[in-house]
Amino acid sequence: MRPVGRRSFIWRAGASALLAGTGLPLALPAGAQGKWPERPVRLVVPLAPGGAIDFVARQCGEVMTRQLGQQVIVENRTGAGGTIGMDSALRSDPDGYTILIANDNAASAPHILKLPHDYTKVLLPVIDIGHQPLVLGVHPSLGVGSLQEYVAHAKANPGVGFASSGVGSNQHVLGGWLAKETGIRLEHVPYRGAGQAVNDLVAGHVKSALLGPTALIPHHLSGSIKIIAQSGSRRAPTLPDIPTFEDAGYKGLVLDVWYAAFAPPGTPPELIKTMNAAFARSLDDPRLRDAFAKGIVEPIGGTPEQLGELARADSAKYERLVRDLGIKPS
Repeated sequence: MRPVGRRSFIWRAGASALLAGTGLPLALPAGAQGKWPERPVRLVVPLAPGGAIDFVARQCGEVMTRQLGQQVIVENRTGAGGTIGMDSALRSDPDGYTILIANDNAASAPHILKLPHDYTKVLLPVIDIGHQPLVLGVHPSLGVGSLQEYVAHAKANPGVGFASSGVGSNQHVLGGWLAKETGIRLEHVPYRGAGQAVNDLVAGHVKSALLGPTALIPHHLSGSIKIIAQSGSRRAPTLPDIPTFEDAGYKGLVLDVWYAAFAPPGTPPELIKTMNAAFARSLDDPRLRDAFAKGIVEPIGGTPEQLGELARADSAKYERLVRDLGIKPS
């Protein structure tokens, strides 16, 4: 994860200046017609409520509703590891009124599920909203308090189940990667989003989970589950006591998650810039930044081009990992 403001401060400051005013609809750049938005905007979330993508989308939507003077509505379109929601956004009109909020599942799912298209190459990047690590959470009945103890338990009890938010997700990849690096066998238990996965972990129906930290933090603080590791290149500032996988001795086992906005193919470049500026201003809102900090999400921002480079690089990374780890859809 990058420090807040790195590489994006200048862009965000300039984008915010474009949006200075009273929350009226934004004038499009030269060459575009009319104003945006003139009616409600839909943010498509490809996973169920209760997870980090849903959290990020709702925080942005709430702030943008105030700033734009139009409702920004979150719509959860779930199923097939998030591909139903991503496909619906892909097929939407390129008019700025349907925006996909996705994470790097958009980069991993095409390779695991053998899809006919790579979302990172057909969807149009708008903005990199935020980054966070994935975390490994365990139920108290498992009787482990560290990653080393988890690995020892899994070696003695092959087939420990780990929940994820779906087949083809970054969590699915991380589980396969963790198993290979540690020499253990894990059973993947996919859900249609983080919400039900968290509920089943807290209830002890599944004994461990690889998920975004947003939905797990309250249960970790209450003691109903324990977070024992995080996947970032460094410890998240708001999770200073949770070791990374590298801290635990597994060098190179690093996965930083991004959350980003994408537009359907054919969306005019001028409109992409306008939407980028709207999201950039929302990321400067103090209430959003405070909520992101509590949800272990680092606001990023930046240009559409920067997001495009990141997404395509991660697609290549996931293609390699899926191949090398032999990860299958089930």
